[in-house]
Amino acid sequence: MSNAAHTPTILVIDDDAEVRYSLGRVLSSKSYRVIEAGSGEEGVATVKKGPPPDLIFLDIRMGGMSGLEALQHIRSANPKQMVILMTAFGTAQTAIEAMKFGAFDYIMKPFDPAKVLTLAENALKAHNDLRSAGDYKPTINSEDYKEGIVGSSPVMQDVFKTIGQVTASDVTVMITGESGTGKELIARSIWKHSHRASKPFIAVNCAAIPDNLIESELFGHEKGSFTGATGQRIGKFELCDRGTIFLDEIGDMALNTQTKILRVLQQGEIQRVGGTETIKVDVRIIAATNKDLEEMVKAKTFREDLYYRLNVVRIKMPPLRERPEDIPQIIDFCLQNLVKQKKARVGKVSPEAMSVLSKHRWPGNVRELENVIYRSAVIAQGDAILLKDIPVEIREAVGGPTTAVSGGGTAQPFDASAGGLPANGASAAPFASAAGTAPAIGGGYSVESALDYLHVELSGGSEPILKRLETEMIVRVLKATDGNLVKASERLGMTRATLRKRIDELQLSV
Repeated sequence: MSNAAHTPTILVIDDDAEVRYSLGRVLSSKSYRVIEAGSGEEGVATVKKGPPPDLIFLDIRMGGMSGLEALQHIRSANPKQMVILMTAFGTAQTAIEAMKFGAFDYIMKPFDPAKVLTLAENALKAHNDLRSAGDYKPTINSEDYKEGIVGSSPVMQDVFKTIGQVTASDVTVMITGESGTGKELIARSIWKHSHRASKPFIAVNCAAIPDNLIESELFGHEKGSFTGATGQRIGKFELCDRGTIFLDEIGDMALNTQTKILRVLQQGEIQRVGGTETIKVDVRIIAATNKDLEEMVKAKTFREDLYYRLNVVRIKMPPLRERPEDIPQIIDFCLQNLVKQKKARVGKVSPEAMSVLSKHRWPGNVRELENVIYRSAVIAQGDAILLKDIPVEIREAVGGPTTAVSGGGTAQPFDASAGGLPANGASAAPFASAAGTAPAIGGGYSVESALDYLHVELSGGSEPILKRLETEMIVRVLKATDGNLVKASERLGMTRATLRKRIDELQLSV
């Protein structure tokens, strides 16, 4: 005989017996097992005695030990414990303190039963996700990736091979690829494995320096050579003598500066701005760009001779969408580094979250992925990143919610089989075709006639007509778009933020 399904246990901690009774009735309606504690002290003792409940509803303001104090004791005893705080005072301080001490969420009194059940369901799902993440094993050891370049995909293996081939010489290297793919990491790796590793490595972002300052930055200047030049300045090429200079975003460099870079490559010498002395420099140049230099050469916005001098060996960094098999490894690497740097305590990812992260296209490439992991790890409430911790725009881009949309409050749910909006049980026959579905406007029914019908049918209800219409239209569009808020907001002609606000105000759930 198979074991019975696990019944979640929910502990309600509140010094108000009526609140405990009411909340218990609501939660019991979903067959949850509810236990009670009449004070913070009793609640903490219950948790420590064990077994720990699956979820705790905890009042903030109680006689004796406060809810926030109890929360700290509970989380200390069980860092993975899911806790929802209850309060009648929804201040900014309350929200900040609740999340600071590790609450899953907080809910305002008096309670809306539907919201209580939704919140409980979400918290219990997060609890189960944390348990499933317990089996997660990192796919790499970050010590094996000291270069910071992570990936075992075939395209990355080709990159690693090319790095090894160019380190033995001083050949000029051009690194191309989209922004955020890690071009500077490649340049640093070439330098670290070359015979110049004991000498300086200097990175210069050509796009970040104004055209009127880039020459001074690279070649230095003499005192009085231009307004503000109050003293002599040594440029990056002199500072980098016998080392390696990385010219990032070289496609943004002005043509006159390109001419001077060409001189460095051809003759190994520079002149400071405003100076007459020729200075010999021994510098290896590695350049990078996210632009199409071939097209720029055709458009005469990049020097052809410089292009060929830079493009001796090219390393093309693939975008992250072309190597999705590397995403789990990159995530592991990021998490291990965050833990080592004590920027986060999260070292795992739930299978559901990993699936979404692996499917995203990542237009910002590795840099975007790193930022999302950092953000998700910071807000994660347990020791694992769950699906709820991933930014909503990432979840929506992958496919959006797939659960059904249901109305809250007094609004009636939309029946997709009907030709029009239900109105107090009235038939929607005027909108139904012979096949039982609604014909398109213009196929026998005008917008005016449809509005006339709705005005008559909805006027007798207790709910305002516009609210009813708006509720049903939002529900209809969300169903038609499978709950995808981006598509739904476009169809409704409102921003996604406005749609989210209206969903909350109308008590709809996605």
